[in-house]
Amino acid sequence: DLLVVGPGVLGSLIATIWLQQNAGCKVVGQTNTTNHHEELQALGIHPITKDEGATDKYPFVVFSAPPHGSENYITEVRAAAERWNGVGSLLFTSSTAVYDVSDNGPCDENSPIVGKGRSPRTDVLLGAEEEVLKVGGSVVRLVGLYISSPLSSIHTTVMGSTVLIARFHEFNLIHNRDRGAHVYWLKKEHVDARPDYILNLIHYEDAAALCINILSKMTRGQIFLGCDNTPVSRQEIMDVLKQNKSFESGDFQGFTVADGPLGKKITNYETRRKLGWQPKYGSFASFVNTL
Repeated sequence: DLLVVGPGVLGSLIATIWLQQNAGCKVVGQTNTTNHHEELQALGIHPITKDEGATDKYPFVVFSAPPHGSENYITEVRAAAERWNGVGSLLFTSSTAVYDVSDNGPCDENSPIVGKGRSPRTDVLLGAEEEVLKVGGSVVRLVGLYISSPLSSIHTTVMGSTVLIARFHEFNLIHNRDRGAHVYWLKKEHVDARPDYILNLIHYEDAAALCINILSKMTRGQIFLGCDNTPVSRQEIMDVLKQNKSFESGDFQGFTVADGPLGKKITNYETRRKLGWQPKYGSFASFVNTL
């Protein structure tokens, strides 16, 4: 059985794949409100609010809710960790924002971490990670997530159920099917940002598959990193989209900033070696070329 705290696009995809791979199991999705409970039920997920079943424990727990919208994120992560019975695996989805690299330089699992007190955002993430690691749970630090219509064929190859495919399509539409920085840029004529800023990406489906891999291996107290190993600049992303007829160019004309902070070039060879995991989409361009 699996508890998913924060069954949004990533969490619901993890839950759906888990249901397909573990016949007869129960997957519970914990939310702050009841707004999307009907959609979760259609996916086979049993929805509850965080005030329900507070004493119930689960062998597998994944916390995939983002910090925004939470009054006390670390406390919520701690509460989720307390619902793990210690048998299977506990996983927290964090962010590569905690790595202290900002000059378009190389970054991997062993790169330095932002010091405490330098950033409220990273302080919260690192505090949440500590809550999970200290009880034997694991952390996966994810780069930028994206998904774009039409949805790819992973639902056929991984889930193997046309019913689940249709239901996830419906759920994803409710949660805004197109997600990622490129979606925002396509709607803007000019974007006040550097075109050479390096971004790191992973498709939602690959991120879900990575989380499933970590949970299934029942890891303890480890930190993993999720990315496609193909860092790409903002300009390169838009150039890829312009060459594909599946995307309308919208109002976008260009980036307008020539200076400012840069990003980081993230790779996760250590994670791949430990887990034997590879993404289906090795780059943003390889995904776009499937559309």
